[in-house]
Amino acid sequence: MSDVTRARHGRPVHHWRRDLVELAALFTAVAVADGVANLIGHGPDGPALLMISALALAATAGFHTWWARRHGHAPPPPPPPAADTGARQAALARSAGPGDGAHGVTGTSTLWRMRTTVRDEPGSLAALCTALAEHRVDILSLQTHPLADGTVDEFLLRAPGTLSAAELTRAIAAAGGTCTYIERADAHDLVDAPTRVLGLATRTALDAAELPLALRQLLGRCTIRSLPGRGRDQESVPAEGVLEDTVMRLRAPEGGVLSVERPYLPFTPTEFARARALVELDARLGPRLPDGQDLLTLPEGDDIAVRRIDTGELAAAKAMHERCSARTLTLRYHGPVGDADRYLQHLLSPRFGRTLAAQTSTGRIVGLGHLLWDGDETEIALLIEDDWQRRGVGAELLRRLVGMAREAHCDSVYAVTQASNTGMVAAMRGLGLPLDYQVEEGTLVITARLTAEPSPRPTYNTAHRD
Repeated sequence: MSDVTRARHGRPVHHWRRDLVELAALFTAVAVADGVANLIGHGPDGPALLMISALALAATAGFHTWWARRHGHAPPPPPPPAADTGARQAALARSAGPGDGAHGVTGTSTLWRMRTTVRDEPGSLAALCTALAEHRVDILSLQTHPLADGTVDEFLLRAPGTLSAAELTRAIAAAGGTCTYIERADAHDLVDAPTRVLGLATRTALDAAELPLALRQLLGRCTIRSLPGRGRDQESVPAEGVLEDTVMRLRAPEGGVLSVERPYLPFTPTEFARARALVELDARLGPRLPDGQDLLTLPEGDDIAVRRIDTGELAAAKAMHERCSARTLTLRYHGPVGDADRYLQHLLSPRFGRTLAAQTSTGRIVGLGHLLWDGDETEIALLIEDDWQRRGVGAELLRRLVGMAREAHCDSVYAVTQASNTGMVAAMRGLGLPLDYQVEEGTLVITARLTAEPSPRPTYNTAHRD
């Protein structure tokens, strides 16, 4: 038992008996030390006693070290009272992730993106989190979108693989969530919102053709159309844009109107502000294209350069039109040959897609390849000058356009042509991708699914030059 009985001014007070004991022990130790010194110094066996004492001390130190290593750990704490055990287990079950406990560390899980509307009052978000925890759902990220009469909470969730979307939706509804929308997510959604927005802004700053793609990735599955500004259509959209439930309209930098539609889910004011910020960034930077070109050696030995172009090359593209035969233009545009030139302004605009040009060493354009954003679909189109057809130019442009579509996370691309256009049909087959054929109004629509891996194909010698 300790001799400390009370504290005075923050210092413990000791009994006088402890001081006497400590003083007696000190005198005893001094007397023993003096006796040992006399015995060793004046006795006949002093050196032997000194050696024996050293060995005894060494043995004692060794035994103490072994004992401390074996018994040095404190005993485990006693188990909690029976009344607390159930509460602790319940708390652990609520905080465990989907890979713990009953589901196992190696159990399968599913990523979900979920959006629900709750009342803007204290405890509404806590009720949702509790409902998710009861189903062992891990919340990876959360964004809130304030509304006039509530709040839209957007979650990225990791749920047990056995938990269905319907069960998750019912749990959220029971916790007070309304207008719930849920869809599968993937690894790309694991990036936090600020990082993703900054990445989209960087892509938009480097390439004007990235604006529609950036908006689509920012807002999810939606249909984006660029409408030319005509009179009342342009005037009906103020400078700050218009938000109408599932449709937003923004003034495009070139003077037209950008229409964004998402029928399955209304836009929030937060999403509208983000989209408007991207469009304003694009408008401030003006027309731009990434620099650089690739030098390509064709099988026949001719060298051509492949690079991105825009409306700044309109005159050179029209000159190529003049060198093309009427049949080549008809196969490409499926209409009157005289209307071909007026399509170029639209086709070369980065707002509607990307254009690749194949040029000779003298700078003459001999081939054009277009990747066009058609709402939520993607179209591919080719035009090759007659003298350069069937020499690998079209196949090379088509391969690069498909690569761009993959980078834009497109699921498929389609080409509209005619059955008599054997060159285009052969180029699409040469991609080594699954193809779907459909005849619409006398034209042939070939759709290539980009989710499959292409089969091996011959490659040409290429070199990159900035």
